[in-house]
Amino acid sequence: MTEESNRMRRSEFSPPASSDQDHSVTNDKEIQQVDIMEDMIADDAVWKRIQQNTFTRWTNEHLKKINMHIQSLETDLEDGLRLIGLLQVLSGKIMPKHNKKPSFRSQKLENVSVALKFLEKDEGIKIVNIDSQAIVDRQLKLILGLIWHLILHYSISMPVWEGDESGTKQGNDKDKGPTPKQRLLNWVQNKVPELSVSNFTSDWKDGRTIGALVDSVAPGLCPDWQDWNPKEALQNASEAMTLADDWLNVRQLIKPEEIVNPNIDELSMMTYLSQYPSAKLNPGAPIREKTNPNRVRCYGPGLESSGCSVGTPVQFTVETFSAGTGDVQVVLENPKGKSEEVEVHFNNDRNLTYTCSYNPKLEGVYTVKVLFGNERHMLHVPRSPFNVNVDKPSGDASKILVFGEGVKPNGIITGKQTYFDISTEHAGKGVPDVVILDPNGDRQSVPVKLRQINENVWRCEYSSNIVGLHSVNVFFNREHVPGSPFPVEVSPVCDPKKVKTSGRGLQPKGVRVDDKTCTFWIHTELAGEGIPEAKLIEPGGGTIPIHLKDLGSGKYEGKYVPTKIGRYVAMISYGGHEILNSPFQIQVGPKRFTGVRAYGPGLRGGMVNHPAKFMVDTNGETGALGFQIEGPGQSSIDCEDFGNMTCQVSYLPVASGDYYVHILAEDEDIEESPFFVKIEPHQPDVHPELVECNGRGLEAQDLVLNQPAEFLVDAHRAGTAPLQVEVMDEKGHSVPVDVDKKGLGAYKCSYKPKNHGRHSVIVSYGGVSTKKSPYRVQAPNPFNISKVSVNGPGVESGLLSTVPTKFVIDTRASGQGDQAVALSIQDDKGKAIPYHVQDNGDDTYSVEYTAPLPGKYQIRVLFDDDEIPQSPMSVIVQPHLDLSNVHVQGLEPSEFNKY
Repeated sequence: MTEESNRMRRSEFSPPASSDQDHSVTNDKEIQQVDIMEDMIADDAVWKRIQQNTFTRWTNEHLKKINMHIQSLETDLEDGLRLIGLLQVLSGKIMPKHNKKPSFRSQKLENVSVALKFLEKDEGIKIVNIDSQAIVDRQLKLILGLIWHLILHYSISMPVWEGDESGTKQGNDKDKGPTPKQRLLNWVQNKVPELSVSNFTSDWKDGRTIGALVDSVAPGLCPDWQDWNPKEALQNASEAMTLADDWLNVRQLIKPEEIVNPNIDELSMMTYLSQYPSAKLNPGAPIREKTNPNRVRCYGPGLESSGCSVGTPVQFTVETFSAGTGDVQVVLENPKGKSEEVEVHFNNDRNLTYTCSYNPKLEGVYTVKVLFGNERHMLHVPRSPFNVNVDKPSGDASKILVFGEGVKPNGIITGKQTYFDISTEHAGKGVPDVVILDPNGDRQSVPVKLRQINENVWRCEYSSNIVGLHSVNVFFNREHVPGSPFPVEVSPVCDPKKVKTSGRGLQPKGVRVDDKTCTFWIHTELAGEGIPEAKLIEPGGGTIPIHLKDLGSGKYEGKYVPTKIGRYVAMISYGGHEILNSPFQIQVGPKRFTGVRAYGPGLRGGMVNHPAKFMVDTNGETGALGFQIEGPGQSSIDCEDFGNMTCQVSYLPVASGDYYVHILAEDEDIEESPFFVKIEPHQPDVHPELVECNGRGLEAQDLVLNQPAEFLVDAHRAGTAPLQVEVMDEKGHSVPVDVDKKGLGAYKCSYKPKNHGRHSVIVSYGGVSTKKSPYRVQAPNPFNISKVSVNGPGVESGLLSTVPTKFVIDTRASGQGDQAVALSIQDDKGKAIPYHVQDNGDDTYSVEYTAPLPGKYQIRVLFDDDEIPQSPMSVIVQPHLDLSNVHVQGLEPSEFNKY
């Protein structure tokens, strides 16, 4: 529209005389902006249709707040109701009394008059040449003039804009402050200083100015506007205005096709732009960095000037993390200038990388062009185009070595990145390639990232979101490398079926009341990510939570102490689901006292096809001993009696895994039985039978208390394995051992006996007893404990409950007097029974006690902290019947006289 036309449109309205109101200056300037053309412009002029559409949309944006709407400005304001509603929304004030249901012309005129008077008197807006009759009679030109007055005042003149000082200037001096048009134009110019904006028509026609304004109001919302093609005006305007509508709540009062129209209406454009100064960015907006191809990084063998061979697939990586939003385009040209296929795969990773691969067919220089941007503007990245020299094929795939977690059969979790390395050190010239097939045979679902980490090693990184068996194919010069394809099982993030358990705390038998060794372990290494939980249900239904200690590497330890006799149920879950074999049934027996003890490497671990040995000391108990081995393989058991209340037990494991060793006394598990034993696979390079041990500490029968007893261990022919040395005294106490490594396979060992009596020295290598272990040595006793005797009715049969009894402890024949005597008396539940000891002064002691109830009782006697051979002694107490307290009724003499 020409400036001459605008001057003709403004000539219709002349400002009224100045008013004394504070709004006079501002309103005079608003009136100067009323641009309504009369008969000199045709009714169907393009600018007029755009203006009418824009003003209608502006009006409806405000009316929707009170659930009102108009279809036509020309007809829908005639009854005054929508006009009154519009003014109430704009001003935030309540209108004077008016007719709510106008039917007659007079009522409509009255309503419109109420609205116009409100504008002049309450709002200080001067209305020229527009009266109620013009509105009721549907005079569109004047109605548009009225709406423009409202837009000028409420959307452009009155609002306070951030960073704008011109809008606050008021007064009676007409030379102060810009016109509303100048104010809006100044604000736009300040927001987009890089563009020359001098009007509201032609400077906006290519759509780029709208994009610049959107990005200025919300930096990053439209960062690529500078790259837009001015010839694509409609697409530019549509993209910018859609972003503004979606994320700035700037409604499209004017449409993109109207903005780029050569006949764009200035007033309509001002109406639309008046929304921007107050616009605020909505949460979640797609803020982007400006697309910057100069920040794209490219690396990998497929871009190197040398190292590529004909027929060998090659890859390179394009990293776009710092380059903003855009797409990658790769063009490959062979030495003849023809295009060849290149595969580009977006990895959707943290660094926003693309894996690009191609297989050169010809010898010579290839050109690789890498571009970045969007479909409207693609630019070369740094160093592009790349020149790659492709040599003749060479290299030997059979010399390739592949290793790492990513090619192991198990342990890979869905969605979790893993990797493996490819060594090409002895393979000659060439580049490796990797193709991974998912369980469905699809090679596209598992993208790989292959990069060179040093001269001879390549690293392949990948992750899969599909559960099942994958095929990892590794090639070198188009040939499979040794071991390829590698079968790799990808497990779910959490797979409770792959959780394993171990430990005596979950065994169905052997656990007893107050057992302090009820320990078990939960192994989640192959079960993916999850949290294990365990709880114990005791007899009667009560629940005992079990605290699980994280030992690292997917292993957890649980402990509990049972307090009741009966059936316990252990429930173990992983990731909220029960694991395999849960719940576990555990039968807890009564507390039992026995002197039988067991120790040695065969109760902790061992190796397949090597005897696992341990010692059993009965400490004088004469009941029957029994042994049971539970595990993944059948194991033969041998027992060698040493003739001094001790024996050595040996079994031969034929398969690796978890074993449980039951040691039974009178068909009942002893303390800590069953023992949990971890048998490792056979190691052909480890030979415990070749370990040599010698020295006084393994042979002497006259060890001195608290004096070092030393010996040497030579394992230089036995391979590499851990050495373990333990010393147990006659009481079952462990004696500390110092092991000093002297050289390759040579060790010096030393210990100091603390107690008199027999000691067992056990040497194991790789968890297996050496050939002469255990070694039995003595720290002689200055007295003879075997000469201590116990006799009397209190340790014999025929005892009665509630009847006092006694026995005598005689130490006269033991030698070395003044040794301490100690004893304990307990019922079959482990409850202590009171007793009284009297020192008779002649190395004998009298003991008196009373059994309160019938049952089995156990008496233990210790001399100088050692249990005498006769101890422990079991006695059976019978019920005591007192006939003096028996009364018989119903046998009176009168009853017998009848017969």
